[in-house]
Amino acid sequence: MIDGFSANVIGTVGSALIVFAFAYNVCAGTVSSFVYNRANLLGALLLTLSLMVHFNLASLLLEIAWIIIAVGGLAKVYRDQARLLP
Repeated sequence: MIDGFSANVIGTVGSALIVFAFAYNVCAGTVSSFVYNRANLLGALLLTLSLMVHFNLASLLLEIAWIIIAVGGLAKVYRDQARLLP
């Protein structure tokens, strides 16, 4: 089981990844959907892990939605790449 301090560190790293993804999307001239969605997915997974220690239903539902959207975005990236292959 994860202790409270570790859960806070994990959650903070997850939050930082989501903020990075948002800033990347806003500031980058060209955005890689793979980088953007991967950072969002990893951030949401880490925040979900931290929520197992410091539970908050609203935050958990938000992270589940974030995970679903990021997985969908990554699936689109892989489909698009597969179409480009000969």
